[in-house]
Amino acid sequence: MDVPSHLQSEVEQLVSVHGRDRTALIPVLRDLNKAHSHISEDAMLCVSKALGVPRAEVYGVATFYSFFSIEPRGKYVIRVCRTISCAMNGKYHPVVATLLEELGVSFGETTADGAFTLEQTACIGLCDQAPAMMINDDVHVKLTEDSVRTILGEYRRKAAAAGRA
Repeated sequence: MDVPSHLQSEVEQLVSVHGRDRTALIPVLRDLNKAHSHISEDAMLCVSKALGVPRAEVYGVATFYSFFSIEPRGKYVIRVCRTISCAMNGKYHPVVATLLEELGVSFGETTADGAFTLEQTACIGLCDQAPAMMINDDVHVKLTEDSVRTILGEYRRKAAAAGRA
């Protein structure tokens, strides 16, 4: 399998930052996932060779953690907390319905423009401020139908501005 040289260079650069042993596996995968919205098969192969970690182990780590993906995701990954604390909040179901309606996708899907991927996730530790979601690394709490529309509007503007840059 021929791996693109730019990917090999990128992995080598990450290894020079994080180290060349198995303790660098998660940091290297995290950076690749962030840069590419997923961890490709080619990237896993490069990481395996660079760190001397079996490919099966790299794949296992890449598929175990929910914040990693082996499938391309949108620029903005929306993770909605689905724990009982959030779901018991009277606003949870209307918030989820608003997300589904506004994005036009179901959980596990990406919008046609590649801007958003919608996911459900286990507890994000904000039970006292439910319902809650994360968009990439940004946390949004005490959500309402209106706040969801406002938040999505802000991210749509960011995506549009980045497209013009």
